[in-house]
Amino acid sequence: MLIDPNDIEKLCEILHRAGEKIVFTNGCFDILHAGHVRYLEKARSFGDCLVLGLNTDASVRGNKGPSRPINSELDRAEVVGALKSVDYVVLFGEKTAETIIAKVRPDVYVKGGDYTLETLPEAKIVQSYGGRVEFVQMVAGRSTTNVIEKIKNMEG
Repeated sequence: MLIDPNDIEKLCEILHRAGEKIVFTNGCFDILHAGHVRYLEKARSFGDCLVLGLNTDASVRGNKGPSRPINSELDRAEVVGALKSVDYVVLFGEKTAETIIAKVRPDVYVKGGDYTLETLPEAKIVQSYGGRVEFVQMVAGRSTTNVIEKIKNMEG
């Protein structure tokens, strides 16, 4: 379910008061693949409710370059929101998820194993209120970049 960024803080307050353990992760999720599905299932296993922060088209272009994303933010939100592991999707336009994390205040923040506490700017916010950060190993060979390269090679 896509939640307006202006409403996410109130929703998460309600969930916390109801005793729900909120997990948050974020990313582009441009061309969904098995690596994404496994990652999101693992993230969801850390709590009762998974909130996925989805980069807007503008922030994906800023992070990945002018040829990305392949799919629009609303299409990406619809696809990831349809996964059973994802409870809520919220769009954010900043380069990092720090602002949206400050609103969600997840009990657990999950990122890929290619990050560390030192390279993850959002970690300090989560730790400041007693939340924890978990890292999930990525599935080898599964990435949107690899999918795009495979398609390009098929065209040649």
